[in-house]
Amino acid sequence: MNNKVLGMVLILLAVGFIAALVIFKIQVNDLTESLMIQSGGSCIQDGKCLHEQSNIPMYLGLGVILVTLVLGVYLLFFERGQKYIEKTHKELIGTLEKAEKSRDEDERFDILLKGLDDYEKKALVEVKKQPGIMQNTLRLRTDMSKAKLSIVLTELERRGLVKKISSGKTNKIYLKIGV
Repeated sequence: MNNKVLGMVLILLAVGFIAALVIFKIQVNDLTESLMIQSGGSCIQDGKCLHEQSNIPMYLGLGVILVTLVLGVYLLFFERGQKYIEKTHKELIGTLEKAEKSRDEDERFDILLKGLDDYEKKALVEVKKQPGIMQNTLRLRTDMSKAKLSIVLTELERRGLVKKISSGKTNKIYLKIGV
């Protein structure tokens, strides 16, 4: 049984307790009145006035009703809060997983860079910054000649680190998946 249903049941139970308590109080008052009529209008019986009867059962009944009602309302609204907490928890876990995946990719990329020469590092870093970078733009950003960049890209492509896709008279350069 979920919290919302349980909350509704407890609220209905509290309403039932209220009805029972009202009926109980009416019956006690009627009984007191009938005893007074039977005794001829005297309110003293066994040394006690009938009107000074104990209210402890009433107070206990009100306490039970209040606890039941508060618990029912809490459970009715707790489910909404629980769903919000679960949703927030899932979002937080998703964010942490993305951050960890990104960190792992960055660590692998840094390890990969250690095995490359300076020209290859420059080219690979720029391709990572802008996937699909035009070869002419890459040449300007790495400050390499056309011939040197062509040799570097050919070597990176041979190692399976980048892929060149022809785009008119130039190439677009991409990191290969898994880098």
